[in-house]
This record gives sequence, structure tokens and C-alpha cells, in this order.
Amino acid sequence: MASQKTNPGPAPTVLSTRALNRATLARQLLLRRTPMSAKDAVAHLVGLQAQNTKPPYYQLAARLQGFDPEELSGLMASREVGRMVTLRSTIHTHTADDCLTLRPLVQAARDRELNLFRKGFTGVDLARLAATTRDHVEERPRTLKEIRELLLKEWPEAEPLALSVAARCLLPLVQVTPRGLWGKSGQVALTTAEKWFGRESEPVPSPDATVLRYLAAFGPASVKDMQTWCGLTRLRDTFERLRPRLVTFQDVHGVELFDLPDAPRPDEDTPAPPRFLPEFDNLLLSHADRTRVVPAEYKARAWRGNQSHCTFLVDGFLAGIWRLEEVGGGAAATLTVEPFAALGRAQQAALVEEAGYVLATLTPAGTREVRFGVFSE
Repeated sequence: MASQKTNPGPAPTVLSTRALNRATLARQLLLRRTPMSAKDAVAHLVGLQAQNTKPPYYQLAARLQGFDPEELSGLMASREVGRMVTLRSTIHTHTADDCLTLRPLVQAARDRELNLFRKGFTGVDLARLAATTRDHVEERPRTLKEIRELLLKEWPEAEPLALSVAARCLLPLVQVTPRGLWGKSGQVALTTAEKWFGRESEPVPSPDATVLRYLAAFGPASVKDMQTWCGLTRLRDTFERLRPRLVTFQDVHGVELFDLPDAPRPDEDTPAPPRFLPEFDNLLLSHADRTRVVPAEYKARAWRGNQSHCTFLVDGFLAGIWRLEEVGGGAAATLTVEPFAALGRAQQAALVEEAGYVLATLTPAGTREVRFGVFSE
């Protein structure tokens, strides 16, 4: 008897790099500015990279219609959003809800980080260290220097840096205001998320809901893409559990991509306006394969050592870097654009228009100028 062949079903749709680009830009609110509120945008994007204080404001200026920096600043002042270490062990601005749920979800990644410094606190009771740190920072917000000094009194033989890393990894520490407020300054002072937001952290959630939120903000995406975004591993089982609720595609390399059935996937020829992004924008950091936004030939140009440049997009793809210089307390502001390659007149004109919008949104009224410079590696 002849063997029967199993029908493998239809081959998955292949999404071109441009199709992936347009889908991701749509999820990231970068194809057109949206009238969404700042708080809703922070929630939709599952946080804003916030290694420095200004990038969250730049990220929303690129994405929201009529954005006023004081809106996000007000949310921070009223403790509706906060700054803390979460994804990829870096500081993000999250809603209060996400500060209290995402941090427990990614705790496994913080535990791995803790192991890297274990030799520095040999003999230290970590449960006691966590309790001692909590007591100190909930008494009043403390700087990292203060935390180290207080912990060294308890464990004088330990390595100071290891003690502060342990405190940061073991506890959900939030940077308190005025740090992060628009137009204000302040050193980093920390307390617990529970103390700052006035309620307990949630139990460790199932990753299912976060996978769906990630796809809504960054999809279509592979399992490795999400693992790159959040710093967790072994998420394959979660995607498999969710498979009946998702649709699948392939990229041009044959990698399986998951997505929400009703998520936007615009035509690859959809116009993409220029956008100015801050350093470490999550658009550039949240996929294992970044070619959907970063052309292979420009892979290393957005970085100098460990420092990320501010970047801009032309036709949806990374096309150069920029910097903003203010003098006289903002009386004069100059935005300098350094393209990686020659731009056409229409592209230059669109960049100047977008740069003008950025200057008007993020700098005080005064002398504003847009310049084109020459990129130097």
C-alpha cells in the first residue's frame, strides 16, 4: 500500500523587510502622530527607555499629536508613572501598574545579573540585605552612595559595588522625583515601588499577557525578538500556548514571526515620515534582528562605544544621527542633522520641517536653527 502524505497546509506568508518596517512603525506610533494621551502611550509601548532623563520626552514628541512635555512630567509628579530598572536591566519609564507587575515578571533576569557579582558578597545573607535596604529606603529615599555606605556598615568585607547591585536586583527600586521631571534636575534617589506608589507589588504574572502587549507594540516578532526585548529566556512554551490566538508569518530568512490577528500591517509602500528619536529608543533595541529598522551597513553607526547617539529615520529606516545644543538657558537652540548618506531635496526639506517641530516642542521660545553636518565615524 502506498504511503499517504500529510498535507502540510499552506506555506506561511513571507513579510518583506519593508513590510515588517511599516508594521512595526505603525505599532510604535511612528507612521503618523496619534492623539493618544501620554499615559496611554507609555502603557501601549510597555515603557519608554529612560537611561537619561530627556529621552522619554523625545520619544513621545516623535509619536504623539500635540505632545506637551509637561504632561509626562505631571504624570511623574503625581506618581502615575515612574522610573525603574526593568527590561534588559535598564531604566524605563512605566505606568505605576507596570512598575508593580513587569518588575516581578522580569525578576529572573535580575537574578541572573545578581549571579555575576556573587563573589563580591560572599557570606552576605541576601534576604537580610534586602530587608535592611528596604528599611533604609522606605525611611526616606536614598542615593546609591548612601545605600552602599549603609550596607557596608553591616558587611564591611563585601565589595561595595556588589552590595549596591544586589540591592537593585533584589528590590523594585524607583527613582523618585524631581529626578526625571521636565526642566528640573536632581540626583538619583531611590525608594521601593510599593512605598512610592502606595500599594503592594502584584504577584508574578503569567507572561501571556505581556507577550500579547509586546506584539501589539513591536510585532510581528519571533520568540527571540521578545526575549531580546525583555531579557527573559525560555519563552517558546508561552508562544506555543498562545499560538491558537495568533497568526504566523515568516521573514525573508525563514524565521517564524507571531502576531495578533487584527494588528495593523500596512502596505510596505505606505509613506513613512522622518522622525527624530533619542538615544536608546526601544524601536532600535527590541528585536533580535534589527534590520527591519537598521540597514545592515549602518549597524554600528548609531553607537560609539557603549553610548548610543540620537538617531533619525528617513523612509522608516535609520538614516543618520542628530544632536540638540541649547545655550543661554534655552534662549538659542540648534539641532544638527548628520545623515549617513546623501539625501534628496525632498528628504532634506521633510527633515527640516520635522526638526522644526521637535525644536518647537522641546525647547523654549527663542532662536531656533536646523543645521546639516557631516557624519564622522
